[in-house]
Amino acid sequence: MPVEIERKFLVVSDAWRRMTDAGRFLRQAYVTHDAHASVRVRLSDDGAWLTLKSGRAGIVRDEFEYAISPVDAEEILERLCAGPVIEKMRYRVPHGGKIWEVDVFAGLAEGLILAEIELDAADEMVDLPDWVGREVTDDPRYRNSAIGLMQPIALRA
Repeated sequence: MPVEIERKFLVVSDAWRRMTDAGRFLRQAYVTHDAHASVRVRLSDDGAWLTLKSGRAGIVRDEFEYAISPVDAEEILERLCAGPVIEKMRYRVPHGGKIWEVDVFAGLAEGLILAEIELDAADEMVDLPDWVGREVTDDPRYRNSAIGLMQPIALRA
């Protein structure tokens, strides 16, 4: 069964920008999400995906992801998603032998910047870059499924 092992942090400086790629613009929203599972559609210039994730149990979650047509993704975003569309730029930043993903949010969550690192094991040690601050992995306010529904000031707290 495919799993995602991920930790998430607030970004506290722009130092990551010296090492990043050009980034890509993402639009995503949720067909459904609750404590048990979520179904997300994501669209970018390089493709579209439908993702099913289990509710969080620590840093490990079941995750199934399928490529779909961009046309279908647009239709799902417009007609089936329960909440607002989340827009963000995603950058890939190498550090400590891993690739960090830094999300710079737009829209209602503008000003929020999060860094995520995917791990090979739940107990894997991580070399934290100096541009990350407080870990928010277990804070439900920082799940993408919740970000579009929150006020920006609450997310930066």
